Amino acid sequence: MKRYKLLVFDWDGTLMDSAAAIVASLKAASRDVGLPEPDDARARHVIGLGLAEAMAVLQPGIDARGADALVERYRRHYLACDHEIALFPGAAETVRELHARGHMLGVATGKSRRGLQRVLEATGLGPYFHATRCADECFSKPHPAMLEELMDELGADREETLMIGDTTHDLQMANNARVAGLGAAYGAHPKAGLLECRPLACIDTFAEMHSWLMQNA
Repeated sequence: MKRYKLLVFDWDGTLMDSAAAIVASLKAASRDVGLPEPDDARARHVIGLGLAEAMAVLQPGIDARGADALVERYRRHYLACDHEIALFPGAAETVRELHARGHMLGVATGKSRRGLQRVLEATGLGPYFHATRCADECFSKPHPAMLEELMDELGADREETLMIGDTTHDLQMANNARVAGLGAAYGAHPKAGLLECRPLACIDTFAEMHSWLMQNA
């Protein structure tokens, strides 16, 4: 029997190997608008947040006009390399296998709706996800709204839901929604920070993620 009826995946850094591209784009955007370039750790920390929230954390004190300019430059840089970013090896097969096993699948992401739709179409994974939530249509992580709305839409209880993500924002959202969390330590945030959020487990590679889900989900 399935332990978790609903499996909710973060996208960037969990299914797609995009953390390095996001970091590079954030740094380039900051240079473009004349703001201090964040170091890698600071840029990685904001991955998973909605863009507005990410820019406010990345560049404290930035005004609305400056934030808009920073977002515009970030999108330009990221879209320039978007076609080169791949899923983690085995991610597509894992999604399809979990779907075939009867799990309900969701996505809760800091991406915009347009950004998520683009990668779902490019990867061919769109048909395998039953519902998705994006940061431009919902409260940003770690607010529990994305998970609460997905559970409500798909008819899953808290005890039947598992959130899978590579950032503390993902796992704190799971805690705030009172659902189980699973950490992906191969993504954007350090393993030590993920462990502080008390996930069921913290997985070091995507191959191990596949094995864990097949055995425990």
